[in-house]
Amino acid sequence: MTQVQIDESFWELFPEGQVNVLVLHDINNTGLDSDKYQAILEDAEEQAKQYLTADVFSENAVVQSWRESYQAFKKKKGARASIEALLKRVSQGKGVGTINPLVDLYNSVSMRFAVPVGGEDLSAIEGDLHLGMAQGGEAFYPLGDDQNEPALPGEIIYSDAAGAVCRCLNWRDGKRTMLTETTTDAIMFMEATNALQKENLDTAMDALQRVIARELWVEGTIYHLTAADPTITNI
Repeated sequence: MTQVQIDESFWELFPEGQVNVLVLHDINNTGLDSDKYQAILEDAEEQAKQYLTADVFSENAVVQSWRESYQAFKKKKGARASIEALLKRVSQGKGVGTINPLVDLYNSVSMRFAVPVGGEDLSAIEGDLHLGMAQGGEAFYPLGDDQNEPALPGEIIYSDAAGAVCRCLNWRDGKRTMLTETTTDAIMFMEATNALQKENLDTAMDALQRVIARELWVEGTIYHLTAADPTITNI
């Protein structure tokens, strides 16, 4: 992969939006210390409770904001922002389990700052990576499923030359590009579609860079993509 492009179709829907990107090389994502990473996640779950102040879950500001954003494009029934799914688990006292170091660290930052965070294996991306409106039919094999669930026309997706990478903005990752213990090069994303969602975005990305540097000894490079500057080249 050589380029990340946030397409014009994204900015037409979300002119105030911003996408933060962290590119990481030469990672050792093996050797999960489950007790340590579970403690990191549990601490983040406690911090996430500050965003759950309403008696009705859907009335919390973060949840409301992302539900409004998801009304702007075509989506699969029941699709919600990834941060809503994490906050829902916290609100129900279910907790978030460990997966692998990179995923655990980005989930912890997502909960601490109430921003959606996702990550992909750079070596699995085919050609350039785009975020924008789907034409429809882009192949997608979700985690834990061998059946193709192609993107819908008008859906906002991450995609490459082989198909969809993540559907419904940040709702669900595909199996093809998921982060695993063997991942050595990765790309992380955080999105905001409006001013409210942008409030914690840069602070959260700085925190993600720091925690990965502390735990995995790789600092990475941060990029901030806007309508005025929507492209990263030479990754």
